[in-house]
Parts: sequence; C-alpha cells; structure tokens
Amino acid sequence: MSQIHAMSDDQVAGELRKMTAFIKQEAQEKANEIRLKADEEFAIEKSKLVRQETSSIDSSYEKKFKQASMSQQITRSTVANKSRLRILSARQELLDNLFEDARKKLGNVSKDKKKYQTVLQNLILEGAYALNEDKLQVKARKADYEVVKKAIEDAQTEYKKKVNKEVSISIDESDPLPQESAGGVSISGTGGRIDINNTLEERLRLLETDALPSIRVTLFGENQNRRFHD
Repeated sequence: MSQIHAMSDDQVAGELRKMTAFIKQEAQEKANEIRLKADEEFAIEKSKLVRQETSSIDSSYEKKFKQASMSQQITRSTVANKSRLRILSARQELLDNLFEDARKKLGNVSKDKKKYQTVLQNLILEGAYALNEDKLQVKARKADYEVVKKAIEDAQTEYKKKVNKEVSISIDESDPLPQESAGGVSISGTGGRIDINNTLEERLRLLETDALPSIRVTLFGENQNRRFHD
C-alpha cells in the first residue's frame, strides 16, 4: 500500500499560492473577456445612436430647408406681385391721364375748319357706308352747320364715286347736338330708328376700349407673359 504523507506548512502554503494564482488568472481572463464584449456592445450602441441622431439632424435640416425655401418662394412671389400691381397701377394711371388729356383737347379739333371738315366728311361717309340707305340725316352742333354742309357735299360726291349710287344727306336741325359737345356728327337712317353715334366723344370712348391693347403695346411693348396675341 502507498503511504499518504502529510504536507508540511510550506507545501500547503505553496499549493494555496498556486490555486490563488490560477483563480486570479481565470478571473483576469474572464474580466478581459467581459470588458472586450462590453466595449464591442458599446461601440455598436454608440454607432447606432450616432446614426439615429445623424438621421434625425438630417431630417430636421431637410424640413427646415424646405420651410425656408417655401418661405423664400412666398416672399419672392409676394414682392413680385406687389411690384407687378404697382407697375400695372402706374400704367393705368398713365393711360387714364392720356385719355383725359385727349378729352380736354377734343374741343380744339373744330378750330381748324379745313381739317375739321375732312374729319366730318369721313365720319359721315363711315355712317353712310354702314347704313347703306338712300336718305340719311345728320345731327350736329348749330355752330358746325356751315362746315357740316360742306362736309356733306364732299361725302355725297365720294359716296357716289365709291358705291356708284346717290345718297341724300341732310342736317336734322330739329334736334342739334349739345353746344358743349366737342363736335362730330350723329348719322341716322330708316326714319331715325337706326343711329350711328360718330361724335368726337364717342370716337374717343371707342378708342379707349377697342384700341387700348394696341396703345398698351405702343407705350409699353409686348407682354412677355402673354401666350396668345391677336
């Protein structure tokens, strides 16, 4: 039989030191393993948080950028509309003043008798061509009767030359145009049932409405935003 020898104190102490060293080594290795795993999980979590925050910041920036861009567009549009309205208002004011000045000067048309007679002749002819009747009556200011009679004679001659038929035109002295009128004539036919107002005031009014687009182009040029033109 083998004999079991009792260990001395030094041997026991040596064994304890070996066991302690082994346990300590195991503990350090375990601690290192835990630390490495913790560092890895920390890095993963940190990366995840960074991505989340970056995405949140990008989303917030994009939203703010869109809001700023929209606000800028609205501001530009508002400024552009205000500027456009001011320009349109200034243009309309200019046109209004232009026609107002023209109205004030209408009375000067009849001062040059020779030119005024030609104007009256053309106004009478226009009515004669439009009505196309054998007998017509003309209303005019009493002060214009003399020059109107000469205009009628020239108009009748011109009418016959152009249409190759006679037309009888007379002055309706029973209902003259108001003396404060700027001049011109009113031509009627068919017993007075059809009337063409060719007074200077009416011609200016027609010019103000019918010729306004052309006047705008002459004064301000073509509208670049307009897609279709007459």
